[in-house]
Amino acid sequence: MSTDSPSAPASRSIKVIAAAVAFTVPGLVIRVTQPTMTHWVKALVFGIAIVASAFLLAWGAEAAQVDISAGLSIAVLAFIAVLPEYAVDMVFAWKGGHAFKAHGSTCLAKGATGESPCSLALANMTGSNRLLIGIGWSLVVALAWWQWRKRGMEDRMIHLGRTNSVEIAYLAVASSYALTLPLKKTLTLVDGAILVAIFIAYTMRIAKAPSGEPHLVGPAKVIGELPTKQRRTVYIGLLLFAAFVILACAEHFAEALVATGKAFGISEFLLVQWLAPLASEAPELLVAGMFAWRLNTAGGLSTLVSSKVNQWTLLVGTLPVVFALASGSLHGLPLDGTQREELFLTGAQAAFGVAVLCSLSLSVREGIMLFVLFWAQFIVGAVVPARFHAFERVGVGVVYLCLAAYFLWHQRVQARRTFRDGFRTSYSEMVAG
Repeated sequence: MSTDSPSAPASRSIKVIAAAVAFTVPGLVIRVTQPTMTHWVKALVFGIAIVASAFLLAWGAEAAQVDISAGLSIAVLAFIAVLPEYAVDMVFAWKGGHAFKAHGSTCLAKGATGESPCSLALANMTGSNRLLIGIGWSLVVALAWWQWRKRGMEDRMIHLGRTNSVEIAYLAVASSYALTLPLKKTLTLVDGAILVAIFIAYTMRIAKAPSGEPHLVGPAKVIGELPTKQRRTVYIGLLLFAAFVILACAEHFAEALVATGKAFGISEFLLVQWLAPLASEAPELLVAGMFAWRLNTAGGLSTLVSSKVNQWTLLVGTLPVVFALASGSLHGLPLDGTQREELFLTGAQAAFGVAVLCSLSLSVREGIMLFVLFWAQFIVGAVVPARFHAFERVGVGVVYLCLAAYFLWHQRVQARRTFRDGFRTSYSEMVAG
C-alpha cells in the first residue's frame, strides 16, 4: 500500500520548482561578480541557468492558461516559447550588426581567432529549428512506440486532430518562403516583415480556436490549482524572474561558448548551432516527451509543431530587425555561403516535415526517417573532406525535398483537405467533423 499522502505530488512539485530556481543562482552570482573562471565552466553555469529558467517559463506559461483568454494565451505562449532561443540569437545578431557597422561586408570574414559575429547570427536559429523536427518529433514517436509495445496496442500511429491543420498549413507557408532565403545574399527587413506577418496571421487564425480546459501536469498543475490571487502572483513572478535570468545570462553564455570553442579548437559555429539550442530547447522536448510517455501523443506532437511555426516566423523575422538596429542602417543581415546552405537544409527539412504531417498522422516509420535524415548530415559530414561540406548540406537538403514531393503526391487528397481546413474551414466545423 502506498504511503504517499494526497499532498505528496504537490510537495514534490514545489521542491522541483525550488530546485529550478536554485539552479539559476550560480549564473546570476557569476554575472554580477564576474570572477576569473575557465570559459567552459562559465558556459556550463550560464547554460544551466538558462535551462532552469526555461523550465520556469514553461510552468508559469502553462499555469497562466487558467486565467487568460485563448487568443491572449496563444500570443503570450508563442513569445515565451521562443524567448530562450531569441535571447541567444539576439546577442549574435546584435554583435553582427556592430561588426557590420565597423567593418562593412568584411564582417563575414573569419578573423584570426575564429568565426565572425555575422557568420554566427543564424547558427543558433538553424540548429534549434532542425532539432525540433529531427529530435523532437522523432522523440515523441519513439516514446509512444515504447508505450504502445508495452501495452500491446495495434494502432501504432500518432493521430492529430483536424484543428491541427492550422499549424501545418501556416508552417507550409513559412517553409515555402524560407526556401527563397538561400537565394539571397542578405536577410532583409522585408523578409523579416513577411515572416512576422505570417506569424501574426497564424496567431489571428488560431486565436479563433475554442477555449478549453488546460491539461496541466506536475508543477504547472500545482500552480494552476492555487487560489486565484496566489496563482497569478506565483506564475507572474516565475515568468518575470525567468525572463530576467535569461536576458541577464544569454550574452555571457554566448560569449563563453564562443571562447570555449576557441580554447579547445572546436568549431564555434557547431557549438552555437547545436549546444546552445539543446540548452534552450530542453524544456519543450521534455514536456513533449512527457505527453508522449502518457500516450497524449497528439498533445506532445502538436506542441512541437506550434513551436516550429513560432520559431520559423517570429524568431527568424526579428533577426534582421535586431541587426539593423545594431548597425544603425537598413542593411539586411549578410549571409555567406555556409549560412545559405544551412538555411536551405533547414527549410528543406521543414518542407519534408509538412509533407509527412499533411495526412494528420505520424507513423513509426516516418519518425525513423526524420531521425535518420537528421543524423545523416553529421555522419556524411564526418566522412567527406571539408571542401565537400557544401555539397553534403545541399545534397541532404535535396533528399529532403524529393521525399517531400513524394509524400505530397501520394497524400495529395489528404494534403488538399488539410491546407483547406488550415486556411478556410471554421473551427466549429472542424471540431464537429
